Amino acid sequence: MTHPTGYSGAQIALHWIVALLVAGQYIFKDSITSAWDAIRQGTDYAFDPLILAHVAGGGLILVFILWRLALRLRHGAPPPPENEPAPLKVLSHAAHWAFYAVVAIMSVSGALAWFADLTVAAQVHNVFKVILLALIALHVLAIPFHRIVLKNNVMVRMLRRAK
Repeated sequence: MTHPTGYSGAQIALHWIVALLVAGQYIFKDSITSAWDAIRQGTDYAFDPLILAHVAGGGLILVFILWRLALRLRHGAPPPPENEPAPLKVLSHAAHWAFYAVVAIMSVSGALAWFADLTVAAQVHNVFKVILLALIALHVLAIPFHRIVLKNNVMVRMLRRAK
């Protein structure tokens, strides 16, 4: 895998699109949660466009994360900052690959729960929801750590494309 100097415009756009879609999934999840509970209880639920939005959003997230993964495998990713300690480089690398896996698992398990009525898939979805939140927190906290402690501006790589 090559190490470009920065991310491409497509990689940056997909990063932020997926971030916004994931945020929307968490913010607007109450409708699908209520519908799932009604299904489990054998009762009816009213149509709510946010249910469709959640299901479609999960599908879009999977498509975009696979696209992003393909771009990363084809074009590579910039190397970590030189002043980042070796153990943090390993943690960062693992966390980035974990994002791909967790987001894909979330999308697939959610689809299996909804379309195949698999309770175990819903349970997996809920467990990975917590794991994804932890990864997001770690990812966001890395920004001030890099800026204040390591004194590098690694976040710029997700704001401006490589030239």
